[in-house]
Amino acid sequence: MTLATYIKIWLASMRYSMVRNLMFRFDTTLWLLVEAAWMVVNILLIEVIFGHIDSLAGWSKHEMLLLVGTSMLISRLFMTFFMSNLFEVGRNVRTGAFDFFLAQPGNPLFMVSTRKIELDSLINAVLGLGLVVYAATKLGLQPTPGSLVIYGLMITCGVVIHYGACVLLVSTTFWTVRTEGVEGGYFTMFEFSRLPRAAFRGLANIVFVYIFPAVIVSNFPARVLIDGPHPVYLLWLVGATLVWFWIAVFVFNRGLGRYTSASS
Repeated sequence: MTLATYIKIWLASMRYSMVRNLMFRFDTTLWLLVEAAWMVVNILLIEVIFGHIDSLAGWSKHEMLLLVGTSMLISRLFMTFFMSNLFEVGRNVRTGAFDFFLAQPGNPLFMVSTRKIELDSLINAVLGLGLVVYAATKLGLQPTPGSLVIYGLMITCGVVIHYGACVLLVSTTFWTVRTEGVEGGYFTMFEFSRLPRAAFRGLANIVFVYIFPAVIVSNFPARVLIDGPHPVYLLWLVGATLVWFWIAVFVFNRGLGRYTSASS
């Protein structure tokens, strides 16, 4: 299959998902409100913290809002296009429904990753972007077109790192069959993305900055808007993205080799 064919399949899946979401408007609206409430809680938490301090690990209140908005933008874009699809892999493997994806002519990982989108997460990604714009305005930032392009590239890298981490987690289903803790594991791994990199010391710095890039996925893009382009940050994030994506694909394909149909 050519790249153009994959794009057509993805666009068709997106169109179907949007129609399906609009058929269940109350469910979509409810989840939109839940996600919006989560963002409000994070903003209120920052307001409370900075009611007692002037800076957190060298970050001001509006810099922290920009960081939280960036983190939310990345995570909600990932949730929009990939998360619900990947979280269904364990159930599909256990029930044998995974055979449906293997019977299709496309790459199995692509087919299981792009079956549907979540409209409520897409709307909340827009809210995250709005928070970034608000914080940047309060900080008086005027990023150059180059900074905005690099910011967009880093956001894309962040989404791919989220994707790679989630693929690694769900791939364990090929060895363990049951993966009920996958969702909790994913959210735990990226809980630190809303914190400044400077707040991490010792072992935490090694694990969440250098080994698993949970912190840099949001910190580096935020710093680009605040301080301007930094080539080292860009190369670091792109390198981490390529490594984690390769590891995820490798592990998934190894697991795929172990799969035997569970259907009757």
